Amino acid sequence: MIPRYIVDFDLQALPRMKTDVAVIGAGIAGLYTALQTSEYADVVLISKKGLDDSNTRWAQGGIAAVTAKSDSPELHRQDTLVAGAGLSSFEAVDVLVHEGPERLKELIAYGTEFDRDAEGRYELTQEGAHSKRRILHANGDATGAEIVRALSARVKEQPNIHVLEHHFAIDVITQDGESVGVIVQKPDGELFFLEAKATVLATGGAGQLYRYTTNPDIATADGIGIAYRAGARIKDVEFIQFHPTALYYPGAPRFLISEAVRGEGAILRNSNGERFMDKYHPQKELAPRDIVARAIVSEMEQTHASFVYLDITHESEELIKHRFPTIYNFCLQYGLDMVTDWIPVAPACHYIMGGVQTDLHGETTTKRLFACGEASCTGVHGANRLASNSLSEAVVFGHRISERIKELSELPVIRTFSVTSKRREHRTFNTREQRVKLQKLMLRHVSVKRHEKGLKKALAELERMEQYYHFQIDGKEAFEFFNLLNAAVLTTKAALMREESRGGHYRIDFPNKDDLIWRKHLIQSVSEGVQEESDQYDVE
Repeated sequence: MIPRYIVDFDLQALPRMKTDVAVIGAGIAGLYTALQTSEYADVVLISKKGLDDSNTRWAQGGIAAVTAKSDSPELHRQDTLVAGAGLSSFEAVDVLVHEGPERLKELIAYGTEFDRDAEGRYELTQEGAHSKRRILHANGDATGAEIVRALSARVKEQPNIHVLEHHFAIDVITQDGESVGVIVQKPDGELFFLEAKATVLATGGAGQLYRYTTNPDIATADGIGIAYRAGARIKDVEFIQFHPTALYYPGAPRFLISEAVRGEGAILRNSNGERFMDKYHPQKELAPRDIVARAIVSEMEQTHASFVYLDITHESEELIKHRFPTIYNFCLQYGLDMVTDWIPVAPACHYIMGGVQTDLHGETTTKRLFACGEASCTGVHGANRLASNSLSEAVVFGHRISERIKELSELPVIRTFSVTSKRREHRTFNTREQRVKLQKLMLRHVSVKRHEKGLKKALAELERMEQYYHFQIDGKEAFEFFNLLNAAVLTTKAALMREESRGGHYRIDFPNKDDLIWRKHLIQSVSEGVQEESDQYDVE
């Protein structure tokens, strides 16, 4: 049983800090939303590590927005809806494609320097399932790092933004169904209460649910855990995107080999050296990510190999080094030269399409609590995210959140209370050991391919882990484990319920998409359990 709060506290006795807006997370969603709201409000920005540690920093490919005359919002919308496999919200996607270009201009105004060609025009690339070249990038393949650099510098300049680095937001405090602030742990372990008129969860993704992921170690589903315990609805978490091409090499981390490499002409070969994507999809290497990932797994199974190859050796050395300097130099550390070598790759957990359900202004079903970026489920991505839409989504809905917060009334008087659980005083557990166990369960049973027997086994093991909620805990590692456990249970339950295959969810025992029964969403909350909701559209 997941508790309402994962630490004990006395709200009256806790030290208190007050602000207008609390923003949790220092990726593009958190930094951008903090900057937008700081124009009219005081903001406290909480980062559980340093200001430059986030998922965004590792984003390579770029940001999708319509800037070329040969492109249009309608085409971008159609590409997004098709990739979403029937579960994207038409309204949310429409917001994204029409407001994205303006938000892109703001990113540039904040100091982000995207790559330009010799004539000064922004360079555009194409990625999987896009019908046009509409992806802007920076420093070749280091777009996320450039965005974080620019936004972080602006945040540090703003007198209205107070940054708390190496602080952990544990739980949102609610009163009468609305958020009134956050319980935060300082680096020395002391707790305090941050009172806030609005709280924004910009905590990033959930890649650490899996043993192999392109995400950094901070991606521990904190937003899902915090929001779920606060009573908010969690939506579409069965849809996990596994990036098809993460580096697979002894001694190397699962480093992301950007989809843009395939966008610039790279092809996939199995361990026998045979190109294979033409057997699986007419778009070949540029098919949607879920299709490419499953195709790779199928080839690995057929050839009894643990990887396939990504081959861009037919392209020029100049293009490879100019366009992919980060990837090129990283591979070179391990003796792999993209100019002459095929790169061994395999799928790894990359992105969660679902998350904390929001409306078109980023507000969750818990009033005054907002979610932005990968922590949220705005409805844009549906069952499968279109490449490079994530950075666009963060700024589009970050702006909308800032506009909505302007309209909020002042907080009511906060009633004090205390939480005293019956945790076992002398029982502890090895947090790292259990985290690895959870990751292995998810990898084996809730990964690229799923089936009922494995999902039931995983769910039973995960629910047994819930006993640890009753043990004595303290510190960031335990809080992260509880958030991962929370998300793992919700994801596995939804994957078990959805008896079809769609987007990032593939069931071996139900391999076909079932529009008659399953063109709907699974939504989970503490008070309502699991609900089904339909808001799908028709793709022409």
